[in-house]
Amino acid sequence: MTPQELAARTAWGEARGEGVVGMHAILNVISHRVAQPGWWGRDIESVCASPWQFSCWNETDPNCAKAEAVTDEDPLFRSALSLARQMAAGTLVDVTNGADSYFALGIPLPRWAAGRKPVKVIGHHAFYRLGLTGNGK
Repeated sequence: MTPQELAARTAWGEARGEGVVGMHAILNVISHRVAQPGWWGRDIESVCASPWQFSCWNETDPNCAKAEAVTDEDPLFRSALSLARQMAAGTLVDVTNGADSYFALGIPLPRWAAGRKPVKVIGHHAFYRLGLTGNGK
């Protein structure tokens, strides 16, 4: 699997319910993490596959098998692939105001988000810019 395909599968697994804009935002987060190498990874592959960073890759998450199995017959996955290619080329516009972390609204507030204000809310996800503090998403 290419890095762009892994990023596309991650975006699709995390935000296909939010449509193209939601997947675009997840790819922005991946890109921002790659630009700040550290505990969450150093490249697309390690950022996407870092344990417990993107719930769609947790073995117990029902999205894991779906993200592994999706093909380009799925129109949203085709869109995710196109966006991931833009991300890899450095041409994907940032819709998250520099966010490197996020969580789905409607779940209990993660400890790392306590006392912080999101830089953007897109659909059902709140986006944060934590920087490389060692205690992000």
